Amino acid sequence: MYKISLITGDGIGPELSNSAISVLNTIHDKLDLKFEITKLSAGDTALKETGKALPDETIDAIKKSDVCLKAPVGESAADVIVVLRRMFDLYANIRPAKSYPQMPALRDDIDMVIVRENTEDLYIGKEFSLGDSAVALRVISEFASKRIAKYAFETATQRNSMKKVTCVHKSNVMRLTDGLFAKSCSEVAKNYPDIIFEQMYVDACAMNLIRQPEKFDVIVTTNLFGDILSDESSQVVGGLGMAPAANIGDNFALFEPVHGAAFDIAGKNIANPSSFLLSLKMMFDWLGAKHNDSKCFTVGEKLESTIFNLVKTGSKTKDIGGSKSTSEFTADIVNLLY
Repeated sequence: MYKISLITGDGIGPELSNSAISVLNTIHDKLDLKFEITKLSAGDTALKETGKALPDETIDAIKKSDVCLKAPVGESAADVIVVLRRMFDLYANIRPAKSYPQMPALRDDIDMVIVRENTEDLYIGKEFSLGDSAVALRVISEFASKRIAKYAFETATQRNSMKKVTCVHKSNVMRLTDGLFAKSCSEVAKNYPDIIFEQMYVDACAMNLIRQPEKFDVIVTTNLFGDILSDESSQVVGGLGMAPAANIGDNFALFEPVHGAAFDIAGKNIANPSSFLLSLKMMFDWLGAKHNDSKCFTVGEKLESTIFNLVKTGSKTKDIGGSKSTSEFTADIVNLLY
């Protein structure tokens, strides 16, 4: 039995969490994959109630679990997800961008993955004042760069795709930091002669994600660039509502939707839960690989195909122009799962 810790989040987070729990309970009862779910508090609500965005009891519960799910949180997001990434050394941020039916994607043949280094760059938050200026430290190491490059190449080998890795950087301007990242990726590429390897400046990549998104397979890049490009790639395939994300380390992983807490529609039962539910698919794939459990892979594939087939019929939640509520859309998924 797998132990799943679930941060229920802020804004639409609790509604999405309820959707995920409904799907997980169905998988537990009908598809015979057993786990227990522990609901946890973190984010703005936790900060207001306990004085900490990430309470100690939440951290303790996550440490006792096999994997963590996190619904979106509010303004205190950096005090939650960034801390958890560092605490568990979740160095690989994985964000797929895939065309789904009836969604406003630029093309129907987009299927890429952005592999983002998750522990360094400007997101370490080392900022200070210097006279009348503000300074931020950008740290890029060979160790972290090679580690994320290896993850990207391993991802490319496992995908049923064009087997290509695109290293994205800006070494023509940031010659030391991005120069080190580019060099590290190039060195790792030598160990994967069957994988196509190319390099691209980040501004060119941003343009080509719009111009030729079908040309990308696996993109590997630094923390800040990955954050920006993954939001862009999500919009290219129709929006953040279909964009899951994983934060993966050697021994632990956390899965979440890419989008935020959307306070403007919170409590209205209209939010699209697909991004969070697709992150469950990524969670099952990770559990299957870690524990050599083929049932996890089967369940993950069934969940994604169920979502694919449902949206293919034109079924959408109200927040993206459809007629379904969050709970109705979730009920349709549950009914199609078995």
